Amino acid sequence: MDIVQFDRAAVLESVRVVERAGPGDWDRPTPCDRWTLRLLVEHMGTQHIGFAAAARGEGSGPAVWEPRRAGDDPVAWYRGAAHALLDGFAQPGVLERRFALPEIDAEGTFPAATAIGFHFIDYVVHSWDVAAALGVRAALPPAAVEAALPIALRVPGGARREQPGAAFRPALDPGEGVGADGADTWELILSALGRSPKWSPPQGS
Repeated sequence: MDIVQFDRAAVLESVRVVERAGPGDWDRPTPCDRWTLRLLVEHMGTQHIGFAAAARGEGSGPAVWEPRRAGDDPVAWYRGAAHALLDGFAQPGVLERRFALPEIDAEGTFPAATAIGFHFIDYVVHSWDVAAALGVRAALPPAAVEAALPIALRVPGGARREQPGAAFRPALDPGEGVGADGADTWELILSALGRSPKWSPPQGS
């Protein structure tokens, strides 16, 4: 599998877990600070739209990345955004292009494989975020989970990850609260990106 196939697996899993949400779930808290499930899904869909534009060579304009609202049917809205992204990444020759991602670098561009890797790790983690908020499990092909770990470990640390709105919080110690056999790959990924593998919704939510 190449990075496009890994990303596709993560996106399809994100669709699967979002489809588990019912009308009463959209105000649920998520592992993402200050984001309800609705706000998280709107962020995820907005990023799909932006990355699909970047794959077409149209990602440099700030309007492409402006937050979208999911409307009355967040599941259908998200599914549509996800499939637009998958279509964009499935274009012939996409891996030969460079992507403009102004939220990461306002001046430069990124090789397609690098840019799609950014997207892939986001949707590995966001699939887990949605699943955790709903009290279900995320399920990705083992090869995709293994591919995600080195990407997660390469995400830079430092003060940027401590700022409000940072994509990832500072890394956690993966040894905290894991089983007797040590952290598994999922736990290592989540901990590297500032998620507690043991996160669950607050009582009463």
